[in-house]
Amino acid sequence: MTVDTYWQRYRPSTGVLPARAWFGSSAPRIDLSGPWSFRWSTRPDADLDFTQRARMDDWATIPIPSHWQLHGYGSPAYTNVRYPIPMDPPRVPTENPTGDYQRSFDVPADWAGARVLLRFEGVDSCAKVWCNGAEVGVTSGSRLPSEFDITAQVKVGQANTLAVRVHQWSSGTYLEDQDMWWMSGIFREVTVLARPAGGIDDFFVHADYDASSGSGTLQVDPTTPARLAVPELGIDVESGSSVSVDAVEPWSAENPRLYDGELYNEVERIAFRIGFRSVAVVDGLLKVNGRRVLFNGVNRHEFDPDAGRAVSRQVMEQDVVLMKQHNINAVRTSHYPPHPYFLDLCDQYGLYVIDECDLETHGFLTVEDQSGPGNPVSDVVWQPEMVDRMRRMVERDKNHPSIVMWSLGNESGAGENLSAMTEWTHRRDPSRRVHYERDFTARDVDVYSRMYTSHADVEIIGRYAEAPLPDAALDEHRRGLPFILCEYGHAMGNGPGGLTEYQDLFEQYPRCQGGFIWEWIDHGLRAGNEHGDYFAYGGDFGEEMHDGNFVADGLLFPDRTPSPGLLEYKKVIEPVRISVVDDELIIHNAYEVKDLDHLTFTWSFEVNGLEVAAGELPRQTAAAGTTVRVRRPDLPIVSAGEEGWLTVRAVLAGDQLWGSAGHEIAWAQSRVAEVVLEMATGGRTRRRPGHDFKIGGGIFDPSDGRLLSLDGLPLRGPELDVWRAPIDNDRWFSREPLAVTWRQLGIDRMHHRVDDVQIVADELIVRTRVAAAARREALRVAYRWSGLDSGLFLRVDVEPEGEWTVQLPRLGVRMGLAASFDQVSWFGTGPGESYPDSRRAVRVGRYSSSVANLQTPYVYPQENGKRSDVRWMTVTDLAGRGIRITGAPTVDITVKPWSTAQLTAARHPNELRAGEHNWINIDSAQNGLGSASCGPGVLEKYQLWPTTTSFAFELRTVGG
Repeated sequence: MTVDTYWQRYRPSTGVLPARAWFGSSAPRIDLSGPWSFRWSTRPDADLDFTQRARMDDWATIPIPSHWQLHGYGSPAYTNVRYPIPMDPPRVPTENPTGDYQRSFDVPADWAGARVLLRFEGVDSCAKVWCNGAEVGVTSGSRLPSEFDITAQVKVGQANTLAVRVHQWSSGTYLEDQDMWWMSGIFREVTVLARPAGGIDDFFVHADYDASSGSGTLQVDPTTPARLAVPELGIDVESGSSVSVDAVEPWSAENPRLYDGELYNEVERIAFRIGFRSVAVVDGLLKVNGRRVLFNGVNRHEFDPDAGRAVSRQVMEQDVVLMKQHNINAVRTSHYPPHPYFLDLCDQYGLYVIDECDLETHGFLTVEDQSGPGNPVSDVVWQPEMVDRMRRMVERDKNHPSIVMWSLGNESGAGENLSAMTEWTHRRDPSRRVHYERDFTARDVDVYSRMYTSHADVEIIGRYAEAPLPDAALDEHRRGLPFILCEYGHAMGNGPGGLTEYQDLFEQYPRCQGGFIWEWIDHGLRAGNEHGDYFAYGGDFGEEMHDGNFVADGLLFPDRTPSPGLLEYKKVIEPVRISVVDDELIIHNAYEVKDLDHLTFTWSFEVNGLEVAAGELPRQTAAAGTTVRVRRPDLPIVSAGEEGWLTVRAVLAGDQLWGSAGHEIAWAQSRVAEVVLEMATGGRTRRRPGHDFKIGGGIFDPSDGRLLSLDGLPLRGPELDVWRAPIDNDRWFSREPLAVTWRQLGIDRMHHRVDDVQIVADELIVRTRVAAAARREALRVAYRWSGLDSGLFLRVDVEPEGEWTVQLPRLGVRMGLAASFDQVSWFGTGPGESYPDSRRAVRVGRYSSSVANLQTPYVYPQENGKRSDVRWMTVTDLAGRGIRITGAPTVDITVKPWSTAQLTAARHPNELRAGEHNWINIDSAQNGLGSASCGPGVLEKYQLWPTTTSFAFELRTVGG
């Protein structure tokens, strides 16, 4: 007997109704969210009895929406590029996990005479549907809606049985190779809709805006005759005709002005929201409402650490609010259409959207041939399915003003099927632009898009100086397009670095219209073991193959806590720029359309980190793109040797939908007076009875010059340290895997040889050579200790020896203090961590924290927690006794409850255990962060190359 393996057809869908918009209406509906009966099988050939039976009391239950892997059936799996099945399209393995679902629902008696539709918002990856035992159809296209007409199958006024069989693998799998967890099931809502005879099944809103006149044009085309009402504009007309409005407020991400509209006829009323706006490429620039747009965007997968892609409305709104609070103005829906409610939120709150089709064939791409052998985008047999996927997205989402571009998909090479998708889209919706990145000729698109392009190449493109294409016509077309980075600033682990330099290029070159950070959130799934809770990544579920923690590359941690990278991005893209020049404050309005009248400007003045004056500036009314100058507030006189800092903040003057009055939008600091460091001297160096050395309260071992204690406080170290636990941008998947080279050179296993310990005048000088086994490269180090009236002064001189071919991870010293000393206060930058190429988000001040709270909980443990430009730091116990480190003039300090070796070895944060010591790294410098896990490495000016270096600091005890 031949088995119908419908899931392996090039176009598996059958019985699916034409795509239409997503909207609410007065027509009734039944939400089928909640518990369903469920059976899971490893193969797709289990019996079909459940399609005929009214109840499956012997089955388990599972919530809808959900993924079955997150409820104990099979396991999640993560790959970035590689398909987790053999590549033999459209066929898939016989071992094809399958979930059977069943539930009953009542159709009210008053639905008699109406069409009854069954709608699925998202099913991964292919499903067959039965109603009351009768087959309804098959759906595929996981992140796209499907509707079936079940009027003939349902029993009005009675209970009905719905049965669904879902397959994990299908022909659609070859089109859905997105960089995310492979998870299956009915993960979006299922609804039953009553469609009244004569109802309005679909409509298309055309709301154009003329920037030159400020007028709008509105036309709403429904499938059924109806009237259009927009009370605020005095409109109540027959739909389908064009209505001119003399003056409207346009919709933009900054001012998301929406007008309430209604379509109605005798049987149905549909409320919807209208945003007037225009999107066009003019003179090579992408303009919304006649103005150049700068996209300060993010790529957003749908993700929740407990529910996967079954994201709740509350989580969607949380995402949007966080984006707005962090100055983000745009979202690329990587790499599929999001839940439609998310687009409602983008309309309401104000975010530009690139809506991306559910298409990626990354596993087919090869270095030699970007189309790849058998790539679906180049095979005409796939064309109907690909065009249909584009159609279903556009039709569902066409009425959202937030969408300014349609994207064909992601990382699928180049091919004629993409051309067919573009042709259909341009015909259906000429009001928006079309985006796609992987065809570098830009043949089928309206913007030139690249990902992870270096700063140097962005500048070349900004100057229209990129290498010409062989085809002169294509080259002319591409040079006439605006440029965006659809992905950049790979936010994996500790990073990204270099965002400031990208933003400078976007603002310098009009053609470069911004980009979208990859990505919004770490895809860590909540997990736990005997060591505690953690977030799981690739390989944690025993996958046959996986791509590790490459799935954790977001600006948010999985629990939606902002990472340091998000705080840095907020600062880099802030829409108000404040600077201090002499006795003036210069305030530049970098908004696209907004005045500054929604902001209040406050100032504070701190001396040595303590506030001594504060106030509020006069309200400012600078138009977008203009600059105002304000007299600097009168400030107190700063005494000699003190450090004064003026901080000016731009905060919301009143409550906004996404933030309360006082929420900070932008800020700037200016140093008004700086400290002149004068180190005290005194305290002689002498040998004590027992043959050890005493210097200024410090006791040293005469054999190796090691500091043993300070004023009776035991210490370990300090000694030179050049290793850091590799950040993700240093590691093996990086474009520039520095950690591989570092380990080859033995930088993680340096040996310290003491060559000389001597007293010269009032100094104890300890000379060492630091090098790795089997290597000639070395660092010659001289520790120069001198005593102070109370404490010690250390100068560290470092001289490289040999042929160094790579930058160092860090350059500093490490010392240990008993674990009971776990309270930290400092005067320097904060409150968060900072690194050479990611430090815009920190400001100078006084801060305090526990050692535990200084740690940044990256999903994969790595270097973190460095506080930069530290003037002084105290590390004390709860009684206030401990040590004070004072830079000469500043140092960078990291305090950890575990060693760097422990941090390097850990694969999840819950593996880290605090020991008997807290470890203090006092650094002269660290190498930058870069974005090399999937982008350019560290810019040259932030690279730490071995060179002759000196740095110095004081050590004193406190609270004794």
